[in-house]
Amino acid sequence: MLSLRINGKMYSVDVEPETPLLWVIRDTIGLTGTKYGCGIAQCGACTVHLNGRAVRSCVQPVSQAAGKDVTTIEGLSPNAQHPLQIAWREGDVPECGYCQPGQIMAAAALLAKNSKPTDADITREITNLCRCGTYPRIRQAIHRATELGAKS
Repeated sequence: MLSLRINGKMYSVDVEPETPLLWVIRDTIGLTGTKYGCGIAQCGACTVHLNGRAVRSCVQPVSQAAGKDVTTIEGLSPNAQHPLQIAWREGDVPECGYCQPGQIMAAAALLAKNSKPTDADITREITNLCRCGTYPRIRQAIHRATELGAKS
């Protein structure tokens, strides 16, 4: 049994230690906002925070999350009112929307360490892929979130 703290709630899970954190979050715990995209840490659809740092949960062994704080898109805000989520809606960012939870979580990690990122900072730090190509709207929403007071 492993003990995990996800979105502030404790869970005991009976899984193999090398099981990817993504599958524990989705299949064992039932939080399906975090998405599976590529399985090789390239696309970022599975991005969550581990002790505040953005990680690709598809390759993160669950054993490395034990005793740490895991935050998923569901834990970013209890009512989807985080400044990033508001900015995403205001800017009509998603087309298909599949990658957007990972995009938002990557953006939240960026804003936690840089409250006023430049376009260059965003391009360097947000390496998540969007098949729909909404990168200009993602960038605009990150800037808008800073105006709304986003810090993490």
